[in-house]
Amino acid sequence: MTKTDFRKTLDTYRARSGQFRVVEVPPMRYVMVDGRGDPNTSREFTEAVEALYPVAYKLKFASKQDLGRDYVVMPLEGLWWSERMETFTSARDKSRWNWTIMSMVPDWITDEMFEAAVTKAGAKNPAVPDLVRLENLDERRCVQTLHIGSFDDEAETLARMHHEFIPESGLTMTGRHHEIYLNDFRRTTPARLRTILRQPVEAVAHSEP
Repeated sequence: MTKTDFRKTLDTYRARSGQFRVVEVPPMRYVMVDGRGDPNTSREFTEAVEALYPVAYKLKFASKQDLGRDYVVMPLEGLWWSERMETFTSARDKSRWNWTIMSMVPDWITDEMFEAAVTKAGAKNPAVPDLVRLENLDERRCVQTLHIGSFDDEAETLARMHHEFIPESGLTMTGRHHEIYLNDFRRTTPARLRTILRQPVEAVAHSEP
């Protein structure tokens, strides 16, 4: 049985450090959990991760056993937003951040498979059914780059993306800041972290003269 690794087959999971690139992201399905607060200190964030991963792995096992289609569980991703974008690029006030953590699943995963996975995971963690959901995300055109190092050092790269590359490319920001964690930040030293930074954009509308 062939095991699919979408990190290798999807162009949108590729990025290079020091290079901003415009990509067209297709609609994708994710298991998701919402929350708010500093991910470094919030128990809510830890509980979200603990609820998400069991569902993601049970979906993988069900796909392999029931459909004969195996795949690598995708890395953790996060959507981040706040009332003021400056909290990401200057003040970095993480206590004011809202977030959705998530993991992409193949489009052949059905609602029924998801519900069964939630039921199984919920038998060990009763919080799972109330926290985890399956949802489509359609980001379309995005700008992304690879950041290597601590999350706290992202501000300079994000400032260049937001205030230089995007406006100079005739684009404007639309959706939520998106991060893709290519290695497990719970087991990786900050200096070795590899994170794709993504920002949905659209062309700047020009008014008629």
